Amino acid sequence: MSTIELTKDNFDEVVSGNDFVLIDFWASWCGPCRQFSPVYEAASERHQDLVFAKVDTEAQQELAAAFEIRSIPTLMIVRDNVAIFAQPGALPEAALEDVIGQARKLDMDEVRKSVAAQQQAASE
Repeated sequence: MSTIELTKDNFDEVVSGNDFVLIDFWASWCGPCRQFSPVYEAASERHQDLVFAKVDTEAQQELAAAFEIRSIPTLMIVRDNVAIFAQPGALPEAALEDVIGQARKLDMDEVRKSVAAQQQAASE
């Protein structure tokens, strides 16, 4: 499956309309981004059941700002509308596969409970 280009216009639809979305924040001038791109594309071919998306931080500065992207490439994983992973840096193939595997194994009910508890503690 090819990657989807995310914009401020389609971001909510893509992320809320899919259970598992990987997002690569990148820019064309970024050397590490260009190195990571083939690794990311290859993973999208191996994991056809997941949605792989890209955000061009130059063209989509509002999205990059909304997610406080300070360094690129940054990989983010969103499951069930919860950001469960975000890390800057170009991951090697084995590390990307490991992250995907760990994200697949997460118990999202436990994640939601943890998020709710953090939000409750923050509001007190």
